[in-house]
Amino acid sequence: MVIVMAPSATDADVTGVVAHIEAHGGQAFVSRGVMRTIIGVVGTEDVLETMDAAGLPGVSETMRITAPYKLVSAQNHAKRTTVRVGGVPIGPDTFTLIAGPCAVETAEQTLAAAQMAKRAGATLLRGGAFKPRTSPYAFQGLGKVGLRILAEVRDEVQLPIVTEVTEVADVDIVAQYADMLQIGTRNMQNFGLLQAVGATGKPVMLKRGLTATYEEWLMAAEYIAQRGNLDIVLCERGVRSFEPAIRNMLDVSAVPLVQHLSHLPLIVDPSHAAGRRDLVVPLARAAMAAGADGVMVDVHPNPETALCDGAQALVGESLDELAEAVTTIPTLLKRTSATHLAG
Repeated sequence: MVIVMAPSATDADVTGVVAHIEAHGGQAFVSRGVMRTIIGVVGTEDVLETMDAAGLPGVSETMRITAPYKLVSAQNHAKRTTVRVGGVPIGPDTFTLIAGPCAVETAEQTLAAAQMAKRAGATLLRGGAFKPRTSPYAFQGLGKVGLRILAEVRDEVQLPIVTEVTEVADVDIVAQYADMLQIGTRNMQNFGLLQAVGATGKPVMLKRGLTATYEEWLMAAEYIAQRGNLDIVLCERGVRSFEPAIRNMLDVSAVPLVQHLSHLPLIVDPSHAAGRRDLVVPLARAAMAAGADGVMVDVHPNPETALCDGAQALVGESLDELAEAVTTIPTLLKRTSATHLAG
C-alpha cells in the first residue's frame, strides 16, 4: 500500500499517519519528494485490509500497489518524475546530456574534458574519483583528490557534477562534493550502500547491474526510496551477453519497458555498453529515439593516453556528431534539450 499525502500536509500529519500504520502492525517508509510526500506501507494482507488511513489528516489518497517495488512503481504516480540536479532537469519533458571523463586523472585533463562536454551541450559533468575496476592492477582513481578537482572544475565551467561512490565509508565525503551520487553496476545490489546514499538526500543515479532483471533493478531503487529519497535516476548501461564483439549488450527495450513500470527518469550510458568509440553515437541515437530522458557519455581530450576506458571516449568528430544528435533528435519527440535550459 502507498499513502499519498496532500501538498498541504504538515509534519504532524505525516507523524500521525506513521503512528497509525505502526499501531495496526504495519511498517511505514516515508519518502519526501519536491511536490509531495509518499508513505509506503508494508504488512500482511490482514494488516492492509484493516488499515483505514483515508480519513486521516493530511492524506490525499491511498493506493494498493501490486508491484513488489511500492515507492518507485508507476502505479502510485500519475505522471513520470522529473529529478533536478543542481537545477538541471532530468525527466520526461527534457533531454539531458551528461558527459565528462570516465576517470579524473589531473586537473588539466578534467577541465579540458569538461569544456569539451559543455561545448557539446552537456549540462551535467560526469567524472570518476573512485574507480572500481575488474583488475586490481588497473587505475583505481584519485579518491578525495579527484573530488577536489571535480569541485574546482565545476566552479570553472558551471556544470553540476555526477560522481560514483563505491563504499559506505565514503558516502559522506562524496556527498560533500557531488551534486549527484552514482551507484555503479557492480554495486547495484550493495544494499547497505543503497540505503546510505538514500539517506543523504542527494539525487542518485542507479546503474543497472550486469545481469539484473528489470524487477531486480527497481527493487534496488526501492532501497534508496525507502530512506526518504525519490530523487533517483535509472541508468541502462548494457548487460552481459555471449557476444564478444562488444563490451556489453545495450538493452534499448529497457527504456520504454522500465518507463512503463516506474515513474523514475531513465537515461542510457552508451559508452560503457559499447566499449568502443565508433558505436557510442549510434547507440546514443537509438536511446534518444526510444525515449530515454538523457544519455551519459565519456569524453577525453587525449583518449590514447587515458588511464581508464580511452577506447570509448568521444573526441573531435565523434563528439560533434553527438552534439548534433542531441540538438535534433529530442526535438522530434517534442522534448526540450536541457542544453537550452542551462544558466
